[in-house]
Amino acid sequence: MKIDGWQNEPVKVGISACLMGDAVRYDGGHKHDRYLTDTLGQYVEYVKVCPEVECGLPVPRESMHLTGDPNAPRLVTVRTDIDHTERMVSWAKKRVKELEKKELCGFIFKSGSPSSGMERVKVYNENGIPANNGVGMFAGIFMEHFPLIPVEEEGRLHDPVLRENFIVRIFTLKHWREVIKESKSLGNIVSYHTKNKLLILSHSEVHYRKMGSLVAKGKGLPIKELYNEYETLLMDALKLKTTRSKNCNVLQHILGYFKKELTSDEKQELLDIILDYQNGFIPLIVPITLINHYVRKYEQPYLKEQTYLNPHPMNLKLRNHV
Repeated sequence: MKIDGWQNEPVKVGISACLMGDAVRYDGGHKHDRYLTDTLGQYVEYVKVCPEVECGLPVPRESMHLTGDPNAPRLVTVRTDIDHTERMVSWAKKRVKELEKKELCGFIFKSGSPSSGMERVKVYNENGIPANNGVGMFAGIFMEHFPLIPVEEEGRLHDPVLRENFIVRIFTLKHWREVIKESKSLGNIVSYHTKNKLLILSHSEVHYRKMGSLVAKGKGLPIKELYNEYETLLMDALKLKTTRSKNCNVLQHILGYFKKELTSDEKQELLDIILDYQNGFIPLIVPITLINHYVRKYEQPYLKEQTYLNPHPMNLKLRNHV
């Protein structure tokens, strides 16, 4: 079923099972996140993972934490000091291999978890004093195995900027993989890059220039090397958050495509709205909506194809808050 005009096939995203409402936590409870299931879940097909249950531990179970060296911690039970490190590592290495078949475009981890926390997980030293400098054991193995797949924690997704950034990345990766499946050709990568230029520019002007140069010299590179390098640059670029300044640069760039069409009053109105956005008085959706109106009104062919103007489903209301 299409929702909000988006494609039938949803984006596949891995997720900590407790965030879906599964009662798999050590105390038999869950951490159901309604935004993830009820809102984002309309566009995403989740692949649930619970490292502790899947590696053979029961529910309920004794709680665990990380101890020792933050770069190579041990996973031990809190009360009885049973070490489950080897069990977890062995299972995790097999699980990430299985997840290769799922073609995930992202993963949402449970914050603070000794198995699934993405960052700032407590690691206890020999004196029992914690420091928030660890990574959950499964999360670390996943991120090492899939360095280009976007990852986030449910807590960080409450931040509007981080939420919009993550969702842009998972949809972009989904579209990129559709290009790869169709055909690895220079023509396809030129077409993809042309449609995504402004999106890339809104994240990183440095990457925008590097990727333009890479595509321009594409004929001189083996096609596999070209695609691999382009994908790495693409995902590295989108890791960098957009800002009001970066978006204003793109919005003003877009204005240049309407030099002949817009009246002086229309140009001034758009400039005023861009300035209001830059000053934090209005969200990004306001100038984007007006620009999309002009794109349709004047049938601007280049802008009509730009992902930047429609990078994710409007029903998610992501640009209403940034």
